[in-house]
Amino acid sequence: MDWSKTKTIFIIVFLILDCFLGYQFMEKRNSSQLDVILETTIEEQLEANGITYVDLPKEVTKAAYVSGKSRSFTMADVKKLPGQKVKIEGETKVKGMFIDPVALPIDDPYQLREFLQRYIIGGGQYAFWSFDEKQGILTCYQVYDGKMIYGNENSKLVIHVNGRREALSYEQTMLSDLEKYERKQDIVPAIKAIETLYRKGHLQPGDRVTKVELGYYGLVQFTASQVLTPTWHIVVNRKEDYFVNAFEGQVINDQGNVLE
Repeated sequence: MDWSKTKTIFIIVFLILDCFLGYQFMEKRNSSQLDVILETTIEEQLEANGITYVDLPKEVTKAAYVSGKSRSFTMADVKKLPGQKVKIEGETKVKGMFIDPVALPIDDPYQLREFLQRYIIGGGQYAFWSFDEKQGILTCYQVYDGKMIYGNENSKLVIHVNGRREALSYEQTMLSDLEKYERKQDIVPAIKAIETLYRKGHLQPGDRVTKVELGYYGLVQFTASQVLTPTWHIVVNRKEDYFVNAFEGQVINDQGNVLE
């Protein structure tokens, strides 16, 4: 027997075995590290990036689609409105002009609600959305079952305001015959909606989620009939508004289109 050749073969075999065992070790180590990453919760990942958020709604776990249609206004509706000249445009839009400017209590939710109930058809069904002081525009959206219908041109109230915060004129649209579908579905939890924004790069280190609430969004607008989907409204740093479909977990832009 040629021991020299045998010795060489053993050395080669052991080298191959060492390489194989080393490869197996590295694979196991990388797999373990990946498992650790995957086991990190979204709460821990947000905390590690200094991203904070307000208390999240937890009581709502199911919701349903809502159907409705554009309201057709009549002269009988507008005759009840005090101190203004009103016309109906295309049956579904009311345009009003106040004979004298009317004080608009923008910063007081209760007085604003009283103003809306007094001067606007179905005014109690609208809630404050935003006020652009530079352009003098107050925007309200219709509310159904305590939840706002976001960004919908068919359920919107725009009031034009002067520099003294007095109402001059307005345009109004409204949805009627609103009704929930019978079948309720599980919704994406609020923390998962925040996670979606985080994964898509909408949340940066140090950001704070300052508001999270559930409402509705009409993905197809400018039609007589509408289907509204439950939607998470998430505000970041008190200025950036995001909408996440509460059924599918997708981010929606302000034109109602799915971004991701």
